[in-house]
Parts: sequence; C-alpha cells; structure tokens
Amino acid sequence: MKHINANYAFVFYDVNEKRVQKIFKICKKYLSHYQKSVFRGKISSSNLIKLEQEIRSKINRSEDFVTIIKMTNDKQFEEVEIGKPEEFDSLFL
Repeated sequence: MKHINANYAFVFYDVNEKRVQKIFKICKKYLSHYQKSVFRGKISSSNLIKLEQEIRSKINRSEDFVTIIKMTNDKQFEEVEIGKPEEFDSLFL
C-alpha cells in the first residue's frame, strides 16, 4: 500500500489494562481526546510517524490492538492496524 501524507488522524485502541495509560499519554501528546479510547485531530506527517513509532514500542502485538486512520481530505484515507484484532465471530449467530 502506498503511504499518504496525512494531515488529520483518528486513533482507536483496545489494549491491556497495564498499557492503557501509556497509550493514552502517547496519543494525548499528538491528538485531542475524543472519547474513551478514541483520539483525533490535525497532525503533521513527522508527528504522525512519531506517534506510530511510540505506539509500536509500547504495545504487545499479541494482546493489544490499535487502529490509526490517516486522512488527507474527505475522500482519501489510509488505515494502519497494529497488533491483534479482537475476534468478533462470536457476535454473529
């Protein structure tokens, strides 16, 4: 996938309780807290790289899951998933 130069991002996370505050603090440095484990806001390309690197260094990829939606405008975006997504098969009958 070709990487885009984003200027706005959303971060959603579901991480182990031991790491919630670490991920919260990292996201808070770069974006605005929107609700529970959701952040959003304008961000420079260099800060977006830093944000992603800091998150990658703190999570346990076999337990935690983070999604970063990178946007350049209302028609173009890139999604980055870090870690293991929760299995939702059991939700559907």
